[in-house]
Amino acid sequence: MKLGVFTPILQAMTLDAALTYLQPLGVQMVELGCGGYPGRHHCDPDILLHDEAALSRLRDTIARHGMEISALSCHGNAVHPDKAVAHAMQRDFENTILMAEKLGVHQINTFSGCPGDHPGAKYPNWVTCPWPEDFLAILKYQWEDVLIPYWVKAAVFAREHGVDKIALEMHPGFCVYSASTLLKLRAAVGPAIGANFDPSHLYWQGVDIVAAIRELSGAIYHFHAKDTSVDPINTGKNGVLDTTPYADEIHRSWIFRSVGYGHDYQEWKAIISALRMVGYDYAVSIEHEDSLMSPREGLEKAIRFLQDVLINEPKGEMTWA
Repeated sequence: MKLGVFTPILQAMTLDAALTYLQPLGVQMVELGCGGYPGRHHCDPDILLHDEAALSRLRDTIARHGMEISALSCHGNAVHPDKAVAHAMQRDFENTILMAEKLGVHQINTFSGCPGDHPGAKYPNWVTCPWPEDFLAILKYQWEDVLIPYWVKAAVFAREHGVDKIALEMHPGFCVYSASTLLKLRAAVGPAIGANFDPSHLYWQGVDIVAAIRELSGAIYHFHAKDTSVDPINTGKNGVLDTTPYADEIHRSWIFRSVGYGHDYQEWKAIISALRMVGYDYAVSIEHEDSLMSPREGLEKAIRFLQDVLINEPKGEMTWA
């Protein structure tokens, strides 16, 4: 496995400055935002797809620091019911695919998206329960009329441009938010669809992370290292569904934390071991969204923590067996 960082947290720096900072810390891979919610601070397709000199400088910068690109990311909602929003997100998705083709990167990270509840809707509608029966009708429309047709077509476009892995982050608010929903879309679309496995969004849903990793064996294409702390006092009163602003940490049922500040070494050792058991041996990419720490402190603490739990070398021979 290789230690990586999702670089939007360092968007105030140039890419060269960010890599100059990360390299001595032991970071080996970077995940670059190309649009959507992560932005395009370090890899802007609007420039790089049309400027070979700028593209060459980006390649040289990555190589000079001894880094690799783990994935290009364009997390967004290309099936948004607002056509203007959907168009912008689709443009970012397509440009990210084209950017990956230029860079020889074979996978991208994004969200599944969430449609509205009917063709004339204005906002997405995330369904979380099967009753009243209205919700099942919404799900049927979203999956059969919008989501599956969209991703079948998107997977073809990706494959035509050398991208054979579309790693969807399982995120509440979107149709793919769990192992079962990821596998449902993968069954309908094919192996181009896999997971960008981020434990933080699963922890607060009550998911056993090791069980989810094992359920997704063969379908995990990328991994985000981000933690979550579930507040027992607020959860005891209100449960885990929470619309309290992220900045109001003391009143939230859960908050995102740097790796190690939500779960301990034993938990993260079990996670890394489970990834190894299902054959995942690729990037462990830190995504820093801990509102209790500065980006620098949270990122550096996560790097040190993960260096103690990552398995870096190939399996050894079982001389005892």
